[in-house]
Amino acid sequence: MDEKTRARIESLQSTSTEMDRSISLFGASNILIGIMVGSGVFYIGSYVFQRTANSELLAILSWVIGGIVTLISGLCFGELGAMFPRAGGTYVYLREAYGRPLAFANVISNFLIGSPASIAGVALAFVMRMQAFVPIDDFTGKIIAIVAIILFTILHYFGVRQGSRFNSALTVIKVIPIIVILFAGFILGGASPNFSTGGLLPDGSAPSLPKLFSMIAFAVVATQWAYEGWTNLNVVGEEIVEPKRNIPLAIILSVISVTILYTFFNLAIYRVLPYEEVLTRVTGGDVFLGTAVSGRVFGKIGETLVALAMVLSMLGSLNAMIMVFPRSYYAMARDGIFFSKVGTLNPKTKVPTVSLFLSSFVSIILVFLRNLDQLTSLVIFSGLILNALAFASVFVLRAKYPDINRPYKVWGYPFVPAIAILINVALAINTFIMDIQTSVISTTIIVGAVVLYYCIPNFRRGENK
Repeated sequence: MDEKTRARIESLQSTSTEMDRSISLFGASNILIGIMVGSGVFYIGSYVFQRTANSELLAILSWVIGGIVTLISGLCFGELGAMFPRAGGTYVYLREAYGRPLAFANVISNFLIGSPASIAGVALAFVMRMQAFVPIDDFTGKIIAIVAIILFTILHYFGVRQGSRFNSALTVIKVIPIIVILFAGFILGGASPNFSTGGLLPDGSAPSLPKLFSMIAFAVVATQWAYEGWTNLNVVGEEIVEPKRNIPLAIILSVISVTILYTFFNLAIYRVLPYEEVLTRVTGGDVFLGTAVSGRVFGKIGETLVALAMVLSMLGSLNAMIMVFPRSYYAMARDGIFFSKVGTLNPKTKVPTVSLFLSSFVSIILVFLRNLDQLTSLVIFSGLILNALAFASVFVLRAKYPDINRPYKVWGYPFVPAIAILINVALAINTFIMDIQTSVISTTIIVGAVVLYYCIPNFRRGENK
């Protein structure tokens, strides 16, 4: 390793920063839980149920597998985040492992698809839940979603401390409807979940083993929208207290907790609503089964309270996303390969203000251009591709820099990162087969970003840094 490279690596491993390093382990865990436990848990279960040919057993199994996939992936990010506790997360890891073009493509993909699509999707899901209280047409709903994005953007303009505290409060609140539904299902529920796998296909036959695996894989992809967000703690690595300890610990604790929560949440629904009712509701487009559970057990008042808590939960997820996502654009601009203004901090609040507002602007555009299901598919496919490359960077960086300090090493190396790569590649291939149009859009943006990097000299001005 030459002196220039050594100096860069030492800088990346340093915990000194111009940013406000004030997010505790509790706050870090709440950021991840705040992002993951948002809108997805309340409606994705219906899509998982559909993708497993209406099998409650396979749906529950898909949630467990989805959590295991996420945990395996999270262990890889624990090593990377503890090794390089800098703003940017995946951008930093891809840059150090493969070079600036692919890192650039990652952030551009997130800039155009992943991050703003997630923000837009949660904002629209929030509006869908508001319809439980007041009738809202599509155009008015989009305006409400945009106003919510703008208000949270303004909140985070004033600093990470305020945003983190508000996020922690909303995270506590959002657990309430889940606890209520868990209580209803396991204490008061009397239905028996349908755990039969026979007769799943339209002709009444059982699926072949390859077909069964394909169905489960497609359902696991759907669960990843609900688990989506576990990578984003690393993005604010420069603002976490004791990052070399707290980043991997927060990832592990959060993912395990959320996996248990999601699995039992959906099982509780099947304990209250008979199978035929679940099938009828989902087929008829009623995807918010949790609200039906609370209404069945606690009446109209309980249904209303849980629906309100769901609204607050989605707002909490929206708040966390708007706080975290802009840090990737900031990191790239600070490297000199994006618009320089995006790489600046507000001198008073230490917040990347330009990046914050730019992220929200793209999110607002996507609110107008796409619906919720389209946004979900866009986010997941691009994430599978780029995450697989990030997991592979564990191998690449160990080979390139074998002697640098690694405060945390992924358990089960080399098997765990290898499994994470294979799972993401397999899910990406399965998604491509099942949803070609969305997959082509995502792939085109990633490849196009690499081409753009080489075509525009200004994007390469930071190569010698």
